[in-house]
Amino acid sequence: MATGTRGATRRGGKALGGAQCDGGNAARRAAPSRTKPAATTLSAAQPVPAKPKSASAPKRRTRDPAATRRALLTAARAEFAAKGLAGARVDEIATRAGVNKQLVYHHFGDKDALYLAVLEWLYDEIRAAERKVDLAGMAPEEAIAHLVGISFDHLAAHPDFVALLTDENRHGAAHVRRSPKLPTMHSPLIALIAATLDKGAETGAFRHGIDPMQLYVSIAALGYFYFSNAATLSTIFKRRLDSRPAVAARRAHVVDLVMNALRP
Repeated sequence: MATGTRGATRRGGKALGGAQCDGGNAARRAAPSRTKPAATTLSAAQPVPAKPKSASAPKRRTRDPAATRRALLTAARAEFAAKGLAGARVDEIATRAGVNKQLVYHHFGDKDALYLAVLEWLYDEIRAAERKVDLAGMAPEEAIAHLVGISFDHLAAHPDFVALLTDENRHGAAHVRRSPKLPTMHSPLIALIAATLDKGAETGAFRHGIDPMQLYVSIAALGYFYFSNAATLSTIFKRRLDSRPAVAARRAHVVDLVMNALRP
């Protein structure tokens, strides 16, 4: 019995020892190597190389206050023309301009101040178009006819101007009234019309006693009403009054009407 036990023990020990040996080898095989290839090993003193900049990495945007202001004015012009002062939202204007909403307040103060800035821009555009032509150097009839055409063409090309004027009149000209710039824009034009009418009266081309301010309002109204009411007028008369031939016919009619009203 003792011999059998010792034999069994030896066999068991050999089996156990074999298992332990195999287990140790398996453990060594499974354990990750503690050493790395020399090419990928960094010493503590060796600096970590910086990552190369990607060619597609976005560039940092430089600050350009003038460009930001222009972008906000352009975005606001579109928003106000489409939705009016009441319907337009500052966050939508900022999103359209691609800037932070706070920049609206930084550059303009509030939405009403931004609205006024847009109105001043619109008025300055039409005054600039008029200043491009030397009306004083023309004959009286040519000058007035040209002025009528400039006013009409500007309204035809800028429907947002018509929309914003309509909206501002709905608010009782509250913003225009606060502008010190707008009266000074119109004064030289009225003076030029007065001088042209006087010259025409002297040569017999125009009758005497025409009020230059009334003439200016009539010229503006003949174009403004047509474009501000084109949708309803087209529906009523069953004609596309916003088509190119219709606009051209209206322009010719307005010039002819004004010039006939001025003649003796």
